[in-house]
Amino acid sequence: MATLTLYQFATSPFCAKVRKILDFKGLDYRAVEVDYLERKELMIASSQLMVPALTLESGETIVDSDRIAMRLDSLYPEPTIFPPEWRGVHLALARYFDGEFEDVLFRAALPDELDHFAGLGRDREAFYRLIRDRKYGAGFCDETIRHHAAHWARALEVLAPLDETLRDRAFLLGRIGYADFALYGQLSMLAITGELKIPDAMTNLRGYFGRMDRITAALDPNA
Repeated sequence: MATLTLYQFATSPFCAKVRKILDFKGLDYRAVEVDYLERKELMIASSQLMVPALTLESGETIVDSDRIAMRLDSLYPEPTIFPPEWRGVHLALARYFDGEFEDVLFRAALPDELDHFAGLGRDREAFYRLIRDRKYGAGFCDETIRHHAAHWARALEVLAPLDETLRDRAFLLGRIGYADFALYGQLSMLAITGELKIPDAMTNLRGYFGRMDRITAALDPNA
């Protein structure tokens, strides 16, 4: 039986980051897909409405992907996601990926995310739109879709330097670390439909996503 429980939304880049860290560390966990409207189980476990939330074997529930990552590396230090000589750089890069970078990819991926929630029901889509409009302003979703070409062009601009960086290395700083898990989570927004939408021309970045996607407790030497 799984000893850890991850409460998640399948489309959340922060949940994808946590899932991949759990996989990398070889931890046994149960992923619970939280209904976008009915969040009772999440509320009982964490006393709040946000994901990711991770319940540990002790019964303690941790929220926020950064806090979860720190606790997991403290409780299960091997294999570490914080190479000592690069810890600060990994933290700085992860904050960029989970902040400014996330905002760019989120806008580019919004049509696919809306389609995902529409497939779960009109009420789920309507609630998703409501939450986004409250955060960003009335009509945000429709306005973002109208300017999708511009948002996608901006996404390509932020992806291009990463494709160049990964030309001669498997991971961002050579050895895998926290920034890689943060970047993987954000790139997962470009795979919501099941089709990876990183351009074919960005072969290094596409290969990187594949390596990260296949990671378990032991790195695949053939990846």
